[in-house]
Amino acid sequence: MEGPTPVSALIHAATLVTAGVFLMIRCSIIFENSYALTTVTVVGAFTAFFASTIGLVQNDLKRIIAYSTCSQLGYMTFAVGLSHYSIAFFHLANHALFKALLFLSAGCVIHAVSDEQDLRKFGSFIKFFPTSYAMFLIGSLALVGFPFLTGFYSKDAILEVAISKHNSVGNFAHLLGCLAAFCTSFYSFRLIYLTFVNSANGYKKHIDAVHDGPILMVFPLIFLSFGSIFVGFVLRDAFIGLGSTLFGNSIFNIVYSFNLVDSEFLSASLKNIPFFCTLFGIFLSTLLINCWYVSKRAIFQYKISSVYRALYTFLIQKWHFDQITNETVANIMFFGYRNTFQLIDKGIIEAFGPSGLGFNLQLLSVNFVNYQSGKVYNYAFFFIIGIISTLCFFFVIAFDLEAFVINDIFLIFLFSYFVFCFVF
Repeated sequence: MEGPTPVSALIHAATLVTAGVFLMIRCSIIFENSYALTTVTVVGAFTAFFASTIGLVQNDLKRIIAYSTCSQLGYMTFAVGLSHYSIAFFHLANHALFKALLFLSAGCVIHAVSDEQDLRKFGSFIKFFPTSYAMFLIGSLALVGFPFLTGFYSKDAILEVAISKHNSVGNFAHLLGCLAAFCTSFYSFRLIYLTFVNSANGYKKHIDAVHDGPILMVFPLIFLSFGSIFVGFVLRDAFIGLGSTLFGNSIFNIVYSFNLVDSEFLSASLKNIPFFCTLFGIFLSTLLINCWYVSKRAIFQYKISSVYRALYTFLIQKWHFDQITNETVANIMFFGYRNTFQLIDKGIIEAFGPSGLGFNLQLLSVNFVNYQSGKVYNYAFFFIIGIISTLCFFFVIAFDLEAFVINDIFLIFLFSYFVFCFVF
């Protein structure tokens, strides 16, 4: 997360990282006529769960929001795998609003505390950033799919069409999606508690200098907050529904893949599973982060236990994906570097290619220029060497080649070589 926060908001909310999902939606006709939809669903569901679990243990303010983006991309991807491209695009559009709101709100906080991003050095900022706190709360509630906010209408729709598939792939996606919803609500409210609610834990000079953002920074937040509250409700019928003609022929669906009607008639207990997962995540975050009704000693004893340490290490190491990459993919890349890159690209191609020939010709021309010394005895020596070489050539033609080469020409050239080395 090296970029400035407005750039991060653009990248993670609506442009670069969502371009792949948008391309999959536009290529719906290819996916509908292929056998890849099951793979897309499984990979998307696993991504949603995988990224959300990593976000549980992050301590960087922007990195938590970034892993949340990865998790939401998983939701969009498995919606594509379930052949519900309009719902995937609806979640993409909604996600752009509340994720940009979260990133820009994080920018206000980071700007006010001298570019500090570590949650462990925050706390009690609700007194100094009431506006940023309100924007953060709205964005987080929309992110976790709290009822009647923007994220609720698209996120719950994705999970409903997953469970209404009535097959193993749909059930798998729904299960991991609900677990991801629980993790999302946990780390979102963990971020809010550690940043705004809990007691201050930072440097005094930073806390003394904090201030809420100016109007130029707050105005975009207010604009995005209205979008995070109302856009999902206003646009749900345009994006979702069998009778919607919003996309025209931009999205292709095979008729028998539609199960939106089934999702509308699910029982209330199935429809409310994501909501209860969200509430449980909020409750657990409140219980553990604020230590309400639980002694700090009990939480400390749990954190130093072997089970917690193993789980924490597993998640902070990103499920050891980096280690697997370094030990497998990196070795393959090193083999390619030593063989194809150094031997072929940097070796043969550069030695005999345009750059190599140009460099060698330039080096050869520099060496030939050194022979133009401007001294008469050097030119006389070259003249003598030329005469001797010419005479040797004619002698080879006029007399017996084999005997002359062995007896005389070798001696003449050997003498000329030593003279050449002596002069130069």
